[in-house]
Amino acid sequence: MSNLNFKIMPAGQISTAFLERNISDFQQACRFVRELPYRRNSNKDNLMTVFSEECGTCGTKHALLKQLADENEMAGLKLLAGLFRMNATNTPQVSETLFAHKIEYVPEAHCYLRFDGEIIDCTKTTAFNFVDDLIEEIEISPDQVAAYKVAYQKAYLEKWLLQNTEIKFTLDEFWAIREQCIMDISMK
Repeated sequence: MSNLNFKIMPAGQISTAFLERNISDFQQACRFVRELPYRRNSNKDNLMTVFSEECGTCGTKHALLKQLADENEMAGLKLLAGLFRMNATNTPQVSETLFAHKIEYVPEAHCYLRFDGEIIDCTKTTAFNFVDDLIEEIEISPDQVAAYKVAYQKAYLEKWLLQNTEIKFTLDEFWAIREQCIMDISMK
């Protein structure tokens, strides 16, 4: 975990929501977010649902933390979407789905933070090593964790499927397999 820390000021809606929960600094906020269950929010465009639904995904959890940093004028913290090879080794929960479809891996978009070159991943309490399987990463803003992230991943998958002709799935079929993998992660 990064040494990044700052005192949370009542500087905006996200900051106030943390303070109302007696969370007064960034390290405490990271712990709070990390301990929330991994589950999709009903409205990924409204980061307050992480609080009201007491859950989140890599996208909503890290967008919330990035927004907190922005409200508190903490420069240098980046929100990233990285494509990595999600496989049975780095994400064991998806092994059955990958095996059933005879797929070695799914290029998956994962959101996380980066500060001073160090990755901060508050998705779950148990860390997983996706860095060794990272394909590419781009910096995004908190409002891009929903539609933009999906479009980014689908555009990559479309090119990837054309280059990997041994994989005989359409984009929609492959996306459905990927969705099953996400459900596998959410349930375990």
